[in-house]
Amino acid sequence: MSSTAKESESNGIQAEGNGEETRPPSLRTKKPREGALPALPLFPSNRPYLEALRESAGEELWNDWRWQMKARITTAGELARILPLSKGESATLKRSLNSLRMAITPYYASLIDGSDPDCPIRRQAIPTLKETLISPTDLLDPLHEDVDSPVPGLTHRYPDRCILLVTDQCAMYCRHCTRRRFAGQNDTPRTEDQISRCLDYIARTPEIRDVLITGGDPLTLSDGTLDFILSRLRAISTVEIIRIGTRIPAVLPMRVTEGLCSVLKKYHPLWINLHFNHPRELTPEAAAACAKLADAGIPLGNQSVLLKGVNDCPYIFRDLNQKLLKMRVRPYYIYQCDLSRGIEHFRTSIGKGIEIMEYLRGHTSGLAVPTFVVDAPGGGGKIPVMPNYVLSRSDRKTVLRNFEGVVTVYTEPDDNRSVCAGKCRETCERAKNLYTGGIESLFEGEAVSLEPRELAREKRRKHWAEGDKNK
Repeated sequence: MSSTAKESESNGIQAEGNGEETRPPSLRTKKPREGALPALPLFPSNRPYLEALRESAGEELWNDWRWQMKARITTAGELARILPLSKGESATLKRSLNSLRMAITPYYASLIDGSDPDCPIRRQAIPTLKETLISPTDLLDPLHEDVDSPVPGLTHRYPDRCILLVTDQCAMYCRHCTRRRFAGQNDTPRTEDQISRCLDYIARTPEIRDVLITGGDPLTLSDGTLDFILSRLRAISTVEIIRIGTRIPAVLPMRVTEGLCSVLKKYHPLWINLHFNHPRELTPEAAAACAKLADAGIPLGNQSVLLKGVNDCPYIFRDLNQKLLKMRVRPYYIYQCDLSRGIEHFRTSIGKGIEIMEYLRGHTSGLAVPTFVVDAPGGGGKIPVMPNYVLSRSDRKTVLRNFEGVVTVYTEPDDNRSVCAGKCRETCERAKNLYTGGIESLFEGEAVSLEPRELAREKRRKHWAEGDKNK
């Protein structure tokens, strides 16, 4: 059987005798077999984990992403074979698995320092009892993705772009996951019918020009399934940009094969946003995976999450971002940890994020400075937050300060009016006809105020209006 046919079979997609994948009758994959990790003896924490795991599995299996998926560590018993766990830790782990299942690839487990309970890799991968503690401010769907979902599997929050959730499966279930209500529930992709309904919505909504494919992790799907989804999406003429959000290079870098890259590069312009949170994740294997994607002409960005006890240090982020640039990955966002249930122990103050940005801006190249954002609860979207560099203003002057604390002044021009001219005027009018909302509507003179919903005075107005009708 050819490698293509083997991959098709392992992902529930039928293949013809020549090994070429046909249009899949269903996008569902078989649930990966669990508990497949070879029997490993308990070993002292000073023995390198990478060496122990590779000796047990062998190089061929170790570098096979399908084996890595099947051999994911999913139970306390399996975890105890590679990490020293006390009886208390085992019991705690079993309780915390009720909130979000555990699945750790052998590769990512090999990065854990077993002698360090505060290892940043360990904290991202292994459940703790803290996940069972629900804060009064925790939310099941903090970003209101389900509320902004016109069809199951699609979120349309921003005017010109949408999120397409193609699977609930990840190679590893991060303990800080914001989609805990969804991730890992079945370890399966959406069906072809479900995907088709999402694509139909995109096709009949021409303002959508940018589609983010996410999940779960889209790159856990087979090459054939990804090809099927991407080809259908690219066939929609109004879709200009396709993006993929993935953590694969960090947790399963061997998934990035030449075959995968051959599929992806057929659908440019295609962008991929990665998820590295700590410099220890930037291994030679991860660098090789990023190099393959970059060599395929795919622009790479990185989206980190600010996590207490993992990366809440400006020097960690400076090191991470500088090393990412060397791997041809542009730091894109640092997210404030969301208000998802059971992850309050990962949340820092927003002030910590502002402090980190203060240490980055000016202290390293601009390419290594991402945007710090708070994804607003209630579906408010990403709000950029940064230190204040504008100290004061007058009609003629703006007082600014730089990263060193130097205070300077910029003198405004005598005539500071900006006027659209020529082709710009046509572009502006066309854009206004598509959408004007929020603060933009105030600039355009379409509104003189924006009011929060359910203001007390608004309720009074409605009450008065209803009273007048009844007279």
